[in-house]
Amino acid sequence: MSSFDLMDYAPIGLMFLVAMGFAVSQILVTHLIGPRKRTATKLMPYESGKDPVGTARDRFSIKFYMVAVTFLLFDLEVLFMIPFAVAFKELLGLERSTGILYGTVAFLGIMAFLATVVIGLIYDWKKGAFEWGLQARQSAKARALELHKKEQAEAEHLRRAA
Repeated sequence: MSSFDLMDYAPIGLMFLVAMGFAVSQILVTHLIGPRKRTATKLMPYESGKDPVGTARDRFSIKFYMVAVTFLLFDLEVLFMIPFAVAFKELLGLERSTGILYGTVAFLGIMAFLATVVIGLIYDWKKGAFEWGLQARQSAKARALELHKKEQAEAEHLRRAA
């Protein structure tokens, strides 16, 4: 039985220190030497690819939610694929030595999972979740202009009333 030695974990601690130092140094350097042009556009909040015009109660296009769910779908795919890929070779070896179909069952399970992922991707594709063409941009600009004109009309009405 081997004894516990804290110095065995020193490389991991050093890795964390280097990563933290790198992150802090990058933030400090960009803050100290970066450009400071504060324009109205840069100071405006940015929300999910849509300009924040109107109230918080405005409805968003379903495409935003479909892209978010698709991201989660592929994020989970990676989460399941990496451990599977690491363990698959060992499962095949275990299958050869014991005769029990560990590797085959694991392979069929991951193929069913990948089929589900592909079906989800095809569903999103057919629903148009990946079509962010000129029409979507034009409708977003038209909506922003419409809301801006409405706000200007309300401000003018308030000025006249005062």
